[in-house]
Amino acid sequence: MGASVEGEFAEFAAKVKRTVYLDNISPQVTEAVLRTALEQFGKVKGVHFIPNYLGPKNLPQCALVEMEDAKKAKAVISTLSQYPFMISGMPRPVRARAAKEEMFNERPRKPVRKISCTWLEPSDPDFEVAKRLKVLAQKHTAETSFMLKQQINQEQELANQQERALKATYKKFEMIESLITDGTAKDLSEQYKSSFR
Repeated sequence: MGASVEGEFAEFAAKVKRTVYLDNISPQVTEAVLRTALEQFGKVKGVHFIPNYLGPKNLPQCALVEMEDAKKAKAVISTLSQYPFMISGMPRPVRARAAKEEMFNERPRKPVRKISCTWLEPSDPDFEVAKRLKVLAQKHTAETSFMLKQQINQEQELANQQERALKATYKKFEMIESLITDGTAKDLSEQYKSSFR
């Protein structure tokens, strides 16, 4: 019994080492998009999106991406820390780091670890501490939600600026192309050549 528990936990520990935690992923990103983007580093064995239970569905999401080995996972983390993650031709400030055991729902029991849970009575000295921790967790959830909404607004503004710049550049090229194709540029060049003589 003990050997199988240890073996199961060793397999899980190896899985953790070859898994990358990605944060700040756009809500529109699918498993297929992540697979396509990360398969340039090596085979992607699995993608698991971490559900957001605390905020609205349009907030950035997180994912655990299991690569074929730990070396490929380190390559993903190293590259994404230096370069922006491109999705549909637009950069996205995705953060990548090594996964930790606590991030997995299906983690096996550690071979030597025993967990016991008890209800706290109001007369228990730790009851007030637990109550304060609960209030602190609610406050943290509200602050995180507010910060994420601000971040989404900033990213949307950046996307709008990039779109406006792209449209302006495209109009300039269209104008230059129309000058070349309708002969105006040739007429101007002939006129300026004659004025310099």
